[in-house]
Amino acid sequence: MNPFRGISGFILRRVLLGVLTLAAVSLIIFAATQALPSDPARALLGRTATPESLAALRKQLGLNRPVVDQYLRWAKGMLTLNPGTSISASVPVTKLISDPIVNSSFLVLCSALVSIPLALGIGIWAAIRRDRPFDVVSSLVLLLFAALPEFVAGIALVLLFGTVVFKWLPPDALIPPGSPPWHHLNELVLPVATLAMVFVPYVARFMRASLIEVLESDYVEMARLKGLPEREVVLRHALPNAIVPSIQAIALTLAYLAGGIVTVEFVFSYPGIGAKLVDAVTSRDMPVAQTIALLIAAIYVFVNLVADILTILVSPRVRTSL
Repeated sequence: MNPFRGISGFILRRVLLGVLTLAAVSLIIFAATQALPSDPARALLGRTATPESLAALRKQLGLNRPVVDQYLRWAKGMLTLNPGTSISASVPVTKLISDPIVNSSFLVLCSALVSIPLALGIGIWAAIRRDRPFDVVSSLVLLLFAALPEFVAGIALVLLFGTVVFKWLPPDALIPPGSPPWHHLNELVLPVATLAMVFVPYVARFMRASLIEVLESDYVEMARLKGLPEREVVLRHALPNAIVPSIQAIALTLAYLAGGIVTVEFVFSYPGIGAKLVDAVTSRDMPVAQTIALLIAAIYVFVNLVADILTILVSPRVRTSL
């Protein structure tokens, strides 16, 4: 029996591909950080450091080891969930980034809970009301939002709702250290709205195009000729097939948010992994920067794996072809 056949075989292949992808990404991340024109020891000790103190710190940090040995030690640490110690803060990396991970995860979760139903609803209704006022207006608005970079959308929301015009919401999303983000929902409104403005246009337009294509297919026309109500035609015959491409669009957008959240967190001073990554790169804290970069890559791989599995579960045609 071939273990790579069927649904379980497909999942196994995707997991193996994801592992190989992360291995390749880890090499790229390590090589990129090694190629930076800076010395972490000098960045930590300053310009007045003596050669003896620099040599001692490099030995303490393992920077005097061969590059291959440094990579293998770092990769082993990542596999054992022990990525080392922060150079600038002198604390374990896992402890340093634990709170930012929780903050960013909650921000992405809130954005997804708001954006996914909204995007699918707009896309479905625009497809059903094709070429009518709602479709025309929503297409123009979504196109406008899609053209806005994250930082422009964030600054515009701050000016409109946080500082100049209405002053309804806090202009920044500062959360005290150790305090969970769900205790500061008011501060999260503008960051979530900014991420939603990035998420909704792409998924809604994708859902609209996919549903229009399905509504014009032969089997949907056959269902109409049988006298089925339009509501049943859309819900039973069109949506299950139109939702499959949208799952991939949602996955790609969520994966993008995992990396693109850096800009939003910077605009709103939100203490997440994006802000921590910027601080790590600025201070040349390579263990922290490497860990966060690989974590973002792992999220990207995981989200795409989940999307592939969901595509199989909701699509009988894909299931039977495996």
